[in-house]
Amino acid sequence: MSEIRHRSRPFSSGQRLPDTDITPNAHQPEQAGAMLADYIHSHPRLLILTGAGVSTDSGIPDYRDGDGAWKRKQPVQHQAFMGSVQTRQRYWGRSLIGWPLMRNASPNASHHHISQLEMLNHSSLVVTQNVDRLHQKAGTQAVTDLHGRADEVLCMSCDYRCMRDEVHQRCAILNPQFSAFTADVAPDGDADLDINFADFQLADCPVCGGILKPDVVFFGDYVPKQRVNAALDALKASDGLLVIGSSLMVYSGFRFCRYAHEWGKPIATLNLGRTRAESLAMLRLNASISDTLRVCVNQL
Repeated sequence: MSEIRHRSRPFSSGQRLPDTDITPNAHQPEQAGAMLADYIHSHPRLLILTGAGVSTDSGIPDYRDGDGAWKRKQPVQHQAFMGSVQTRQRYWGRSLIGWPLMRNASPNASHHHISQLEMLNHSSLVVTQNVDRLHQKAGTQAVTDLHGRADEVLCMSCDYRCMRDEVHQRCAILNPQFSAFTADVAPDGDADLDINFADFQLADCPVCGGILKPDVVFFGDYVPKQRVNAALDALKASDGLLVIGSSLMVYSGFRFCRYAHEWGKPIATLNLGRTRAESLAMLRLNASISDTLRVCVNQL
């Protein structure tokens, strides 16, 4: 296949869905599942793109509401994390509380239904915007972690890599006073803890003393081009695109809809609320994700 050339832009958080008075039609799972099964029968080999809405039933909060607006303060920016000791102190201090929920999360029914789609040979690749690895835990084999994985940490100066739990154990030992704090958990291993983090001791790279960062594409950073190109190759070879649980507010995910439309690939979306691809999708389902997938899989 010839090289795919695409626009490169950072993982951005600034987009919003356009204002509109139109409310997406709500579907009952039985209706939505039957419509999705018909779509898959007509387009049997799909690239599946998933977002935060797939993991909310596992207890992992999402970022946005049904209109694509932020539910809380925007997450950490790559440039701020790399350039500010204070930002890193705040990030790792809050993660001591927020990370265990993501680490201990289990796949929910949606993850298992998507794994079934792969077993039925209807999924050529799952491209997930989530960093929780729950698709892999549910048994899906062909998965691209578009924005990386939260369970591993890498040094930004050398090749050191370790499991995230090791860094948290070091941080907990260095900062025993943080064991007394509690807070509401936020998306991607964060927590809504607002205190003075000036005394928080960072666990730097044990090899070179460099900055340790989760192997995640933060907002303001770039998704690796090779990762994007491989996913786009899979899209080009597919019969269509199925978006599940994403408002598509960031371009790193929305680009797959843009290219599917450009290449004449049909698009279906399954999400609670609107998506950025309303004008591009041939099938737009506003319904319970897990219940719709259950009905759909039973009809395939």
